[in-house]
Amino acid sequence: MTVGAVLGYDAVNDPRVQMDDLARHLEALLFLAPRPLPVGELAMACTADEEAVRQGLLELQTEYRPGRHGMALTEVGGGFTFRVERDCEAAVRRLTGSRAQEELSPALLETLSVAAYLQPTTRAEVAQVRGVSSEWALAALVERGLIEESGRAETPGAPILYRTTPRFLKLFGLRALTDLPALAQFALSADDVEEIRARLVANAARRSP
Repeated sequence: MTVGAVLGYDAVNDPRVQMDDLARHLEALLFLAPRPLPVGELAMACTADEEAVRQGLLELQTEYRPGRHGMALTEVGGGFTFRVERDCEAAVRRLTGSRAQEELSPALLETLSVAAYLQPTTRAEVAQVRGVSSEWALAALVERGLIEESGRAETPGAPILYRTTPRFLKLFGLRALTDLPALAQFALSADDVEEIRARLVANAARRSP
């Protein structure tokens, strides 16, 4: 007697235990990809239209819904990728020796937060907001692939500008920078919020042609 017979379903034909060919191809691509893959890239690899790919991704998200597997399908950084479920992260770290997101030091997290909200921003601007030198912290974040150089500012000395990377989005589970929490959600004074907002406006004006 087969397992399917014991459980009361046909394991070959029951749609509850099957995925269509496109969903299986998407699963293989996402499993092997080292970065989030956008819908357009998946469609090209599968020689399928984007709407069909979106339907296939919905099927995968149903299959990999929380609590069913050790991984879940998530949309981050402008694409789709598999992530390890939180209750499995400790076992993965023990095997690979990788660092957890929470292991970023407070100084690095603070620097990364400032850079994320002010980007593109300079080392001096980050230091001004933090109140301390940020040279080491920015260098450490560049080394970890969380921020990168993005040209030079049109100010005296032409200082280097920094911005966050797709890896930053993936690490924090963000689809895009617009998913960053609003500054008003943080325990900041009205003056602090206005100062940061003014810097954001100034940075936006500087980027405008």
